[in-house]
Amino acid sequence: MTEATPQGASDAPPGARELLLQTASDIMREGDIVDISLSELSLRSGLNSALVKYYFGNKAGLMKALLDRDMIDIVHSVDALMAKDMSPETRLRRHIGAMVDCYYQTPYLNRLLMRLVRESDPEEAKRIAETYLAPLSRAYDKLIKDGVAQGVFRNVDPQLFYFTATGAADRFFSTRLVLKHCFDTDTLTEDLRDAYRAHCIDFIMAGILAYK
Repeated sequence: MTEATPQGASDAPPGARELLLQTASDIMREGDIVDISLSELSLRSGLNSALVKYYFGNKAGLMKALLDRDMIDIVHSVDALMAKDMSPETRLRRHIGAMVDCYYQTPYLNRLLMRLVRESDPEEAKRIAETYLAPLSRAYDKLIKDGVAQGVFRNVDPQLFYFTATGAADRFFSTRLVLKHCFDTDTLTEDLRDAYRAHCIDFIMAGILAYK
């Protein structure tokens, strides 16, 4: 065992790195939080917490790796959607639905993104923005311009629309305390997700579709 290898690293099972990431994701989703305890991470995953240092450097590195894991899937999905041959309206409806599904699975994601941009050094904050936010911004700009050109969308500001759509999809799944105290439930069920997906699509599309 070398000095750089923490105790237990040589005995780590295959997929230990991915298990740490998924366990951190599960903890934050279930607790409606944007932080974790390394002791809870170790207990839930069954892995030595020293592996966090081995794979990620520290807890902050783990959080960055989790953001990378989750956000790269979103960017790839948006790129694939934009490459499909379909109308702007159909494309946007599918995108809104996919956003709701994403935040149902990872309700912490937008809060984690904002936290890391805020707390990272300027170079890392720029990397996050250029890798994940800029591609999404460009996709929204093209999607809305295509819809306007075809006469199906109103001429809305793509940047403002991005914040409107993202905020609507994210907010519902990141306010479980409001659900608990105002609506007597804090369980994010699939039925609730499906109902909110349909609701978001109807409301957001009503705001951007061109008046007949």
